Amino acid sequence: MPRVKPVLARALRKTPLLHLDVAHRGRVRRLGLKLEEHGPTGSVKDRSAVGLLQALHDERPLTPGAVVVESTSGNLGLALARLLPSIDCVFLAVVDLKTPHATRTTLTERGARVIVVDEPDGQGGYLLSRLRRVRELCDRNPGYRWPNQYENWASPDIHRRTTGPEITEQAGLDLGAVYVPVSTGGTLAGISAHLRRHRPDVAAVAVDVRGSLAVAGSAGRRLLPGIGASRPSTFLHGSHGYDRAVHVDDIEAIAVCRILAEDVGLVLGGSSGCAVRALLTDLENGRMDDRLAVCLAADGGGKYRDTLYCDDWATEQGIVKEITAAVEQLRREGLFFDRKHQEH
Repeated sequence: MPRVKPVLARALRKTPLLHLDVAHRGRVRRLGLKLEEHGPTGSVKDRSAVGLLQALHDERPLTPGAVVVESTSGNLGLALARLLPSIDCVFLAVVDLKTPHATRTTLTERGARVIVVDEPDGQGGYLLSRLRRVRELCDRNPGYRWPNQYENWASPDIHRRTTGPEITEQAGLDLGAVYVPVSTGGTLAGISAHLRRHRPDVAAVAVDVRGSLAVAGSAGRRLLPGIGASRPSTFLHGSHGYDRAVHVDDIEAIAVCRILAEDVGLVLGGSSGCAVRALLTDLENGRMDDRLAVCLAADGGGKYRDTLYCDDWATEQGIVKEITAAVEQLRREGLFFDRKHQEH
């Protein structure tokens, strides 16, 4: 039997903090990007997967042949698909039509059994439909193990112990704010818990997308996987777990992603574009001081090249003109990124 705890303990690595200069509306600011794409499977969910599986094993040992089932928009699924075979367990991934094709292919290649949910949940996404499918599977198969990333406090705890301390160590005493995209809310809740205990002078900013209910929003169309949800986060009650929230238009987030790629060659996921757009909104509204602001770049953009970065996809979605207009508007406002500093 594999030694589960040692395997999980070795499964994480630190990720770099990249410093950029960002010019917007005549001002130049320093920006830090916490590049989680440098994790083992390329996203912040590598950390969440370790925390969730550690808690599952502590509750009842994970034995060879055990089936673990989870709802995922993609990144947590990739992380679980990496870890579970190493402890001789089977992974059943419940995804939906917004999950990138590249992600679904990788899940299958890594031995996961993939179930695609195609029924919208009536709240702008598929989350509630995915959760219903998971519960049906567990009801029919009592031996299945469900980590439940949406309600399991092991997820925030791993970010309290790893992601938060890394950010404050790498950013140093000049850190003023951390912008964190929200889906389940676990990453933000964990980082915020670390900040409130060790750096109460640093603002924890919740970044959500319009059309999401994750952070006090209203349901509507959502284009981006990995950010937003069809229900409020279990981990973020009111303002508990963050200092303020910024809701971002997904078209503008895609435009920011494309501008970052053009200016400094960084291809990031849509939630990273949301975090940077939220920072720019706070800068416009005078809600930031001159200290360093860090945006959590939750994943890389490689698997989104045929969606967020592709005009054919944008045409299919009927938004190509909107994205072009958003890029042009941000450029008129002087938005430009410059890679001045080394990674830490």
